[in-house]
Amino acid sequence: MTTGHTEIWHNPRCTKSRNATAHLDAAGVEYTVRRYLDDPPTVEELRAVLARLDAKPWDITRTGEQIAKDLGMASWGRTEADIDRWLAALAEHPKLIQRPIVLTADGGAVVARDDAALRDLG
Repeated sequence: MTTGHTEIWHNPRCTKSRNATAHLDAAGVEYTVRRYLDDPPTVEELRAVLARLDAKPWDITRTGEQIAKDLGMASWGRTEADIDRWLAALAEHPKLIQRPIVLTADGGAVVARDDAALRDLG
């Protein structure tokens, strides 16, 4: 994961993820695909992505997933002291990561789940 090119963290089984790749294709954006369920991000990569998103780990967590319920994430703290716990869970269980995440060539990032986010991609 480096700046200078566009990368999408993609789950081909997800409609929103497929919509994002279709949008990038239609806009003529060159990108690489990371199937993050098969190639999970490390804690360090998650930190870098969160910095690009200007977000906290709970902002990109799919708390409705059964794994999140099993872990009791709804009761986890949401302070700076809790970040490492959240990051460890996301790295261990990538299914918890919101999708798709698009890392843009200019160093930005967006969780491309809706039309407004897609418009920002080009």
